[in-house]
Amino acid sequence: MHDHRKLLEEYKHKKHDIKKRLNEFERAGNGSAKDIFAELCFCILTPQSNARQCDKAIHELKKKRLLFKASAPAIAAVLKGRSRFHNNKAGYLVNARRSFNRNILSGGNIFDIRKNIVDNIKGVGYKEASHFLRNIGLGSDLAILDRHILKNLKKFGVISAVPSSISVKSYLIIEASARIFAKKMGLGLGELDLLFWSRETGEIFK
Repeated sequence: MHDHRKLLEEYKHKKHDIKKRLNEFERAGNGSAKDIFAELCFCILTPQSNARQCDKAIHELKKKRLLFKASAPAIAAVLKGRSRFHNNKAGYLVNARRSFNRNILSGGNIFDIRKNIVDNIKGVGYKEASHFLRNIGLGSDLAILDRHILKNLKKFGVISAVPSSISVKSYLIIEASARIFAKKMGLGLGELDLLFWSRETGEIFK
């Protein structure tokens, strides 16, 4: 098991950049409806894909005025080589235009909001919904259980093994364990996520 003190030392070195990024997420939540939708689309693209490449794809779709009105094939052409399963994900983006309404972000507590997003937007699971809500400043108490985070949760003894797949029930159990671990470390889940992400990728992104 890895040394928790070393993790806190690492956090101290990265604290400024982590706090800055979390503040940027909060400001993003005050953006336009189109900006919020674009962030949702980014999170739909990221599973099993490189986040930087997905971000570039979203920027190109916006630049070419494709994100908000183009057909799935036109979007897929931009996603190809940048996001895995580009045809399926292009369909998800088109579907999300019809399914997403900003009002979904104001109904109930953050856990209810996340469930509503998962239930109503195709291609969005608990991980993607948590990622989206964190990136618009609403998911500070949610865990984004991607492979980088799960790997580190195992390293620090929070989970015994990295699961090959996660049911909703398992997601909530692991998230609760991660929340307890973060609290013990004196961190929020958002801070822990960015710290773990930076340990694996070498950067603090989103």
